[in-house]
Formats: sequence, C-alpha cells, structure tokens
Amino acid sequence: MDYNSAKSYIIGRLEKELSKTLYYHCIIHTLDVADAAERYAKMENLNDEDLLLLKTAALFHDCGFLVRYIDNEEVSVQIVKKILPGFGYSPLQIEVITKIIYATKCNQKPENILEKIICDSDLDYLGRDDFFMNGIRLKREKNEHGIPTSLKEWYIQEYHFLLNHKYYTKSAIELRQKKKMMHLDEIKELLQGKV
Repeated sequence: MDYNSAKSYIIGRLEKELSKTLYYHCIIHTLDVADAAERYAKMENLNDEDLLLLKTAALFHDCGFLVRYIDNEEVSVQIVKKILPGFGYSPLQIEVITKIIYATKCNQKPENILEKIICDSDLDYLGRDDFFMNGIRLKREKNEHGIPTSLKEWYIQEYHFLLNHKYYTKSAIELRQKKKMMHLDEIKELLQGKV
C-alpha cells in the first residue's frame, strides 16, 4: 500500500480539477478532514494499518465532486475502486475504504470506529471557531449548485442540523461538543432576533 503516492495523486487532481464554485467542498476541506481523522485516530489508539486506511478514505471521500455535486459519494467509491489498486491497495483494504466513504453520506450511520472517526472528522468544524465561516461557504456553494436558501432559511436548517447531530467518538465529544452546543445557542438567538 503506497499511501504517499495515492495522497499525491488525489491532492493533485483535486487542486487542478475541482470546480471553483466548491467554496466549502474544496481541497482545504479535504485536508482538514484528513488532519481531523489523523488526530482522532491517534486519540482513539488506532493501529497503523487502520490509520492509513482512514487517512486514505479521508483524502478520497469527496473526490466524487470532480464529477458531480449530488450523490458524490458513489463517484468517490468508483474512483477509489479504479485508482487504488494501482497504488498497491488490496481488494479488502479498498472495501474498508469504500465503507468509510459511504459513512460520510447524509443521515450518517457509522458501524465501526473507522466510520465513526470519519463522520466526526467530516463535521469537525461544527464544534470549532470557524463554524460560521464554513457555514457561509457551504450556503454559497449550495446556492451556486441549484440549492438556494435565504439567510434565515439557512440558519433554520443549521439549527435543526446541529440539534440532531451527534459526535460518535469519545475524542470528538471531548474536543467539539461544548463549542457545538454554543453555536446552537447562538443560532437560536439569531433566529429569535436577540443578536
């Protein structure tokens, strides 16, 4: 398994080929998810092979945006199945990676620690200081891709998303839950006109 070459390959493609209207799902998001996944993997004491599989999945999880906006995970998995054998990944390793990628779909239902970590990593920003900036980038991106919302509608959606979201790993709960709940309160105040 040649992780470093696979990483160089996909980062190169994302940098060159991703639409400039992907203000949120850009290379910065991919690298951010990969960094968060590595941090949580270490906190959760993953072994070396699982860590490499998780980091690979993190780098490839949104590469489907190279082809389409909706249901991009399906395309990400197709790309993984086509590309990763050339980097020495076994069929079993590729199967694990595809399951990790599928775990990032909306209405997440992670089944194991790798899937839980990727879910927490993909939405790590919900409990960080850059939550509102990332939210505005995502709103702008959705507007550009045919999913327009007013600012009020956006904050209503964000409120319900945060209300229903949960972190899965002990590590993410420790690092992000408190700040996420602060953001929930801030959005509630915005919607009530108290800000």
